Amino acid sequence: MRVAIAGAGAVGRSIAGELLENGHEILLIDKAPTAISVERVPMAEWLLADACEITSLDEAALQRCNVVIAATGDDKVNLVVALLAKTEYGVPRVVARVNNPKNEWLFNESWGVDVAVSTPRLMSALVEEAVSVGDLVRLLRFSHGDANLVELTLPEESALAGTRVGDVQWPEDTSLVTIIRGNRVLTPSHEDSLEAGDELLFVAAQAREEQLEDLLSARRTLR
Repeated sequence: MRVAIAGAGAVGRSIAGELLENGHEILLIDKAPTAISVERVPMAEWLLADACEITSLDEAALQRCNVVIAATGDDKVNLVVALLAKTEYGVPRVVARVNNPKNEWLFNESWGVDVAVSTPRLMSALVEEAVSVGDLVRLLRFSHGDANLVELTLPEESALAGTRVGDVQWPEDTSLVTIIRGNRVLTPSHEDSLEAGDELLFVAAQAREEQLEDLLSARRTLR
């Protein structure tokens, strides 16, 4: 997979290094000569250019990229890169970094963003996820379809503990994608039973989040 990363600072280089380890083809783009540190990520391609300029993106052959990541420290730049990548080059997947949480509302499909990553929001979500049982935690927002990646740890008293996945009447526009049980990561099947303490990851429409939380947190009826 070919991935172009706009912004060769610490964040961009870190992403590039990890993707290279996973066998992907990486192009790092930055307009600051001081950011061009080939020795730090020697396996990547490097381009000294302004990622907000069409001529630069032509040189980068952005139309050949499967993914573009706008990872600069400037939200305005990231939005412009995302919009150009999607509208001018038809890049299938555009991921954008949100530096200021106040700007998060702009990072949507209107600006060509498929996935917006806000570090402050993600950090707070991970703190919540670590201490919350029975509460829905939003981990990541997907622009298309107004969907989010959400997590809930199934409480001991949940009415769904011991229930098979296939027997649960899940809300519309929700999909259980992963069960984390101890050290195991499970791809859920209809025959798998839910257990108290399971960390459940869903892709869910925002409008369904409250309904999903109510379903998972509902207490057993005492007899």
